[in-house]
Amino acid sequence: MSTAIIKPHQRELFGHPIGLYVLFFTEMWERFSYYGMRAILVLYLTTVTTDKNPGLGWTNGDALALYGWYTMMVYVMSIPGGIIADKILGQKKSVLVGGVLLLFGHSVLAIEQMWAFYTGLVLIVLGVGMLKPNISTMVGGLYKKGDIRRDKGFTIFYIGINVGAFISSIVVGYVGEVYGWHYGFGLAGIGMALGILQYVLGLKYLENVGNFLGATKDEKEKELLKKPLTKIEIDRIIVLFISFLLVIVFWGAFEQAGGLMNIYTKEKTNRLLMGWEVPASWFQSLNAMFIIFLGTAVAAFWAKRKLKGKVSSSLFKMIIGLIIMGTGFFFMTAATAEYESTGTSAMHWLVLAYLFHTIGELCLSPVALSFTTKLAPAKYASIMMGVYFAMTGFGSKLAGLLGEWSESLGEYKIFTGIAIFSVVLGLLTLLLRKKLEKLTHGVEDNEHEIIEA
Repeated sequence: MSTAIIKPHQRELFGHPIGLYVLFFTEMWERFSYYGMRAILVLYLTTVTTDKNPGLGWTNGDALALYGWYTMMVYVMSIPGGIIADKILGQKKSVLVGGVLLLFGHSVLAIEQMWAFYTGLVLIVLGVGMLKPNISTMVGGLYKKGDIRRDKGFTIFYIGINVGAFISSIVVGYVGEVYGWHYGFGLAGIGMALGILQYVLGLKYLENVGNFLGATKDEKEKELLKKPLTKIEIDRIIVLFISFLLVIVFWGAFEQAGGLMNIYTKEKTNRLLMGWEVPASWFQSLNAMFIIFLGTAVAAFWAKRKLKGKVSSSLFKMIIGLIIMGTGFFFMTAATAEYESTGTSAMHWLVLAYLFHTIGELCLSPVALSFTTKLAPAKYASIMMGVYFAMTGFGSKLAGLLGEWSESLGEYKIFTGIAIFSVVLGLLTLLLRKKLEKLTHGVEDNEHEIIEA
C-alpha cells in the first residue's frame, strides 16, 4: 500500500500551512526594523543638538511634516510594488527584493551624515513598497476561496507584525534614546538581515504562492489574465474603494502614535514610575503588546459570533473597529485637559488610549487585508493590495497634517476632533452597510458552510 508524499508547501502546523509561519517571521523582522526606526525618528528629529544624545534640533512642526511625508510614501509605493509583482517579478521575488532594499536602507541610516539620513529613508520607502503588499497577498494565497481560516490566518500574521513592533520599540527605542540614535537605526538593520535569512530558508514552504502568473503554463490561468473585468468584479472593487475611505480615516487617527502622541508623551506626560523615568519611545510598544495578548481573543470573538449567525461581515468589523479606535481618543482629550489644569498628565491616559486603539485595529486592519484578498480580481491581486497600503499611506500623511495643526489649534482640539469624527463616520457607514454588502455578491457567504463541513 503506497502513501501519498506530502510536499513541503502542503504541510500544516496548528491547523495552518507552514508557509504562514515563514511569512509570519519574515514580516516580524521587517516590522522590527520599520517600527524600531519609527519609534525614534520623530524623537531624533526634535532632540536639540546640545543634548547629551544630540538630534537634529528640528521644530515639532517640521518633524511631523517629514514624518507625514515619509509614512505616506512608505505605503504609497506599495502601488508600483504591486504592479511590479503582478506584471514582472511575482510576489515571492518582489518580497526578497524589498527585503534587500530595506537592509541597505536601515544600514545606511546608521551613518551619522545627512546624505545618509535621506538616502536611508528613500531606500526604506522603496523596500517597504516592494515587500509590504506582496507578502500580505501571499498570505491570502495560502488559502482556497471560502476557507474560513483565512481571517484567522491574517490575524496570526498580524500578531507576527506586532511581535516585531513590540520588541523593536523596547530594544531599538532604548538603544536609540540612551546610547545614540544611529545605533538604534543600525540595530533595525540587523533585524532586517535576520528576516531575509529566514525567508530564503523557508521558500520551500511557499512553492504554490507568490509565483509570477505571467509565466504560468496553465491555459485557464492565461485566459483569466486576458478577460475584462465582470460586473461582479467591478462591484466588488467599488466596495473595496469605499472601505478604503474607512482605512484612510482610521490610519490618519491611529498614526498619531508615532507623531503627535509620541511628542506629547515625551514633553507633557509624567513618566516617572517608582522613581524611574520610562523612555518615551517605550509607549510605542503598548499597541504591539496589546495585540499580542488580545489578537487571538478578538479573532475568536468574531468567529464565534459568525457561527451563531450574528452579523460578523468584514465591513461590519471594520466599521466597529473605527468606532472603537475613535473612542480611544477621548482618553487623550482627558489627558490634555489634565495637563492644562495641572501642568502634567498621567500615564494611564496613554495606556487606555492605546488599548482602545489596539482593539479597534484588531477589528479593522487584519480584516481589511483579508477582505482585499477576497474581493480583488486574481490578475490584480497585488495591485489592489498596493492600493490598500497606499490608502494607509494617505492616512499617515493626514496624521502628519493633524499633528502640524496642533501647533496652532492645540492638542485638546485635535484629539477631541479625531474622536468625534471617527465615531460619527463609523455610525454613518453602519447605516449603509447592508447596501454596500450587496455589492460583494456574497463573497463571504460560503465560509459558514465550509466550517460545518
